[in-house]
Amino acid sequence: MSLDPAYLDYPKRQRGMDHEHYPYSRFDTRLPVQWPGGKSVAIWPVISLEWFPITPSDEPLRAPGHMQTAYPDYRHYTAREYGTRVGLYRLLDAFEGIGAKISVATNSAIAKRYPEIVEAVVGAGHEIIAHSTDMNGTIASGLPEEDERALIAQSLDTLEQVSGTRPRGWLSIARSQSFNTARLLAEAGLDYMCDWVNDELPYRFATEAGDIVNIPLNHELSDRQIVNVQQQSADSYVQQMQDAYGWLAGEAANHGGRMLPMHLTPYIMGLPYRMDAFEGLLRWLADQPGAWFARGDAILDSWSAQQ
Repeated sequence: MSLDPAYLDYPKRQRGMDHEHYPYSRFDTRLPVQWPGGKSVAIWPVISLEWFPITPSDEPLRAPGHMQTAYPDYRHYTAREYGTRVGLYRLLDAFEGIGAKISVATNSAIAKRYPEIVEAVVGAGHEIIAHSTDMNGTIASGLPEEDERALIAQSLDTLEQVSGTRPRGWLSIARSQSFNTARLLAEAGLDYMCDWVNDELPYRFATEAGDIVNIPLNHELSDRQIVNVQQQSADSYVQQMQDAYGWLAGEAANHGGRMLPMHLTPYIMGLPYRMDAFEGLLRWLADQPGAWFARGDAILDSWSAQQ
């Protein structure tokens, strides 16, 4: 069978992905990034603070971690609620122990239902990233554009009303976007998104509504992936994070500043039998001479100033 000549004429075929949002870029050909204070690895902790309705929605997709058994699924509902009642505060205390300021990706339903949680996060100097409305607020290309625009606006407006500051960053549920999402986020005035995971440094993303920066939030090193999906121990999680830091610090010697995301879930890592290992990891990272714990907006501003 011969190749259809039309295949070679596809107008968007090019290096990298078949779009014009950003050019293909090999990491070892870029201008080196310099983090504040001469640090070599920016460590970006992001806690996902989520509210799961007890009745899950399967349109356009069911969010990871959602209710699983017949209604009412109290087992999974209360396990998720553990994160907002207990696990979150353990994680915040752990970061306070090393003096780190972090990002907290927050469903706007959390702000509406539990404003004291958002007040505690903001009062401690942490950043709020918009994380949709609730865990039924998923996005995919089957979602009408006006519904997606309204979902983004509702999330941002509620979080601004409760926290006093309009979020600069956005994390979609399950990092899932439609073909319209990046444009709608730029249209809404957001400075960065965290959904595209094809790099370890920020990059500028062009849309018809203007540019938005993508700061990749690595999925493979999340506690959900390592602990829940792969069923590995907290000690294994710690070892992998230490290995990742060591590798990135070595790369930084030749290629400039690197970035290590730390994506956390309060009802997973915030359990008592994992906290000792996690706090030990934070102390180990804080002792590394090249480590810079940073909020997403701080990473964005430092990187943008060098472009």
